[in-house]
Amino acid sequence: MPELRIGKKVPAFSLPATSEQTLSLKDFKGKNLVVYFYPRDSTPGCTLEGQDFRDNHAKFKRAKTVILGVSRDSIKSHENFKAKQAFPFELLSDTDETLCKLFDVIKMKNMYGKKLLGIERSTFLIDSKGVLREEWRKVKVKGHVEDVLAATKRYKPE
Repeated sequence: MPELRIGKKVPAFSLPATSEQTLSLKDFKGKNLVVYFYPRDSTPGCTLEGQDFRDNHAKFKRAKTVILGVSRDSIKSHENFKAKQAFPFELLSDTDETLCKLFDVIKMKNMYGKKLLGIERSTFLIDSKGVLREEWRKVKVKGHVEDVLAATKRYKPE
């Protein structure tokens, strides 16, 4: 798989999503795309992060930017999470870790003294031409969405 780098085109991808869809990178041509990876549906940090994106959704929309959340959870889990939190954006199910590996977000984590592989909370901004423009890794939820929103203003879709 090609290495993903800022300033380079993101390879095509396609994954099952909420609302009975399959979404691909090409579906967002002409718009900026925020892809945020989170460890698990309905956990405290992931819920807060999703709520922050939800609460700022109108601002992202005005910036011609689409938000997609990604985790390894099933579509059924995503549908429940999305409905419960009233997310106005779609969640992608990456059960086989295709997109996680492309964006290199699977990392060794330490949970209660046990080492395991999991998603490192990360966000990526892809411009309207499919070029990776910004990345945030090891994200701390508080204030993160504001940083991403500010970055979208630097990349006006044509």
